[in-house]
Amino acid sequence: MTMQAMPIPKNGACPNGYITQGNTCVPSKSARPAIPKNGSCPSGWIAQGNYCVANIANPKNVIPKNGNCPTGYHAQGNYCVQN
Repeated sequence: MTMQAMPIPKNGACPNGYITQGNTCVPSKSARPAIPKNGSCPSGWIAQGNYCVANIANPKNVIPKNGNCPTGYHAQGNYCVQN
C-alpha cells in the first residue's frame, strides 16, 4: 500500500502542489504526498518548509512515531516507515 496526497493542516506556507484553503493545505491532482515535518524527514522524502514531501508519487506509508512502530513498519527518526 502506498500513500496518497491528502489534505494536511496548514503550518506556514503549503508545500509545492498544495493550495491554501482556510487552515488546510489541499493537494492538486499532481501533488506528491506530504506530512508535517518533525525533525529530519524519512528517507525518500525532502524538507519543504514545515513539511516533508515524497520524492516519488507513490511512497511507502509513513506515520508519526509514538513509542514503538507497529508491525510491518520500521523506525526512521521520528517516523515509522512501512517495510
